[in-house]
Amino acid sequence: MRNEAVERMNMERSLKKALERDEFEVYYQPKVRLSDDQLIGFEALVRWNHPERGLMLPGQFLTIAEETGLIVPVGYWILRESCRTIKAWRTEFDWHPPLEVSVNVSMKQFREPDFSDRVIAMLDEFEIEPGALNLEITESVLMDDVSATLRVLERMKVCGVGFKIDDFGTGYSSLSYLQNLPFDTLKIDRSFVAAMDRDPASASIVEAVVSLARNMGLHIVAEGIETPEQANRLRGVGCDYGQGYLYAKPMS
Repeated sequence: MRNEAVERMNMERSLKKALERDEFEVYYQPKVRLSDDQLIGFEALVRWNHPERGLMLPGQFLTIAEETGLIVPVGYWILRESCRTIKAWRTEFDWHPPLEVSVNVSMKQFREPDFSDRVIAMLDEFEIEPGALNLEITESVLMDDVSATLRVLERMKVCGVGFKIDDFGTGYSSLSYLQNLPFDTLKIDRSFVAAMDRDPASASIVEAVVSLARNMGLHIVAEGIETPEQANRLRGVGCDYGQGYLYAKPMS
């Protein structure tokens, strides 16, 4: 227990210095349109170039960042870097449709009083249209305070920012917020995609979520696609978009 406490304290201290030392890096995982494998955008994923441990994945440090509140400045840094990248790509590449980037937003960051103001200010600063940026939030963020969530979503929706429900089906899964909150896209969690071939129940869940999204006019993204068989099956049930190691790992 003492070793764990010391380890956590050291990690927290290192996290505080990481932003000052510019040790974070954003990796991007491609997203494709399943009907023709056309590249349509990327998901932004943070990595930490730790001076002693090397490249660290989000699961190794984001929990501590969330608990200590450091996730807020880290989250804004990721948003800024993503906006900078969108601007560079759209200037350099004449891509149709124009590439978009999705960024994960934590509960603490989403609940910041000036969250929507800061996001809109970044869009203005980098002169990119709001549709180029999509924010991904989990079901737990939605259910924490539905009325407050609705106010933030509606304000940013007016500005054109897209919203996705991340890891759909693994949290509260209350269908009421799909009816009341202005979302564009559902993301099917990788656990369902991975089990599609061996578990009929998982395959049925995926098919039901795709059907639900289509009937509500929402787009659907499947994450964690690793085999051509999974891609073909998702394509067959009408899933719009996908991402996973079949197409590419997250890259700098």
